Amino acid sequence: MLRNYLFLFGIGVIWGSQFIFQQMAVADISPVWVGAGRSLIGFLTLVVICQVMRIKSNGGQWFKFSLIGLLEATIPFILVAWGQQFLDTAIAAILMGTIPFFTVILAPLVIKGARITFAGIGSVLLGFSGLVMLFYPELMSGSSSTNLMAAGAIIVASACFAVALLLLKGVENEHPLIIARNVLGSASVQIILFAMIVAPVTEITPTAPSLMAVTYLGTLCAGLVYFLYMMLIRDAGPVFASLNNYLVPMIGVLLGATINGEALSVHTWAALATIMMAVAFNQIFTGKSSKVSERGEPEEASAEGLLPAK
Repeated sequence: MLRNYLFLFGIGVIWGSQFIFQQMAVADISPVWVGAGRSLIGFLTLVVICQVMRIKSNGGQWFKFSLIGLLEATIPFILVAWGQQFLDTAIAAILMGTIPFFTVILAPLVIKGARITFAGIGSVLLGFSGLVMLFYPELMSGSSSTNLMAAGAIIVASACFAVALLLLKGVENEHPLIIARNVLGSASVQIILFAMIVAPVTEITPTAPSLMAVTYLGTLCAGLVYFLYMMLIRDAGPVFASLNNYLVPMIGVLLGATINGEALSVHTWAALATIMMAVAFNQIFTGKSSKVSERGEPEEASAEGLLPAK
């Protein structure tokens, strides 16, 4: 059991730390190339892991992988990197904590037979109130429109992540690490093609810190962490693994305050607490509504499965 908690904490630290490294990366590299580098390095990392573990693909389903890659990596990697040019890491971490709410809202549109329950509605409303708290000063003053646009970009990224999670239920007969590898592979092609159009390679002027940051984001935050996450799901079940939704925003906020020295207002702390309570509502709802299979794992675990609050 201690090993499971260590894995959970490690996953939370890796995904929670991405916001600091992403901010380092976009200081010298355009957001689109940060996303491209993260996706490509993550893909290559998973290729190595799959080779070492001798996990092979059954082939096919590339349209699904391409669509999921667009929603899970291509769009979010670019939007989050762009948004972090204008937002503190703590704010970005809190906004990414909204992924579970979008999963609840969008599930009926993506999954046949899914419905929004009273508990689900409660978690969404509570989460929305947390967002209002977070940006209350800007909303009242009418200033910082750029910050609100950046926040909107990250919220759209969260919604894309949520849809991708739901679409993962349609991928069959593949090992989760193969799915993650193929999704990142598809996304890498998409982002690199887009990057070459909007930001030619000749315009990139990276520094050692920014290159290190992109390498970290790709190797750990888009590569190795998937391996740890799948191991945790195997050993402790998807419901336990999904507890990372609590850790990622909290760790992102704490690292932003300690390492970056960001001054966090009372609105920020209140928003974090409110969104964490909303995630708790969502967690209780998920745990109670999941049907237990013969192996003791929830059958509806796929919506929690491959992604975190990245």
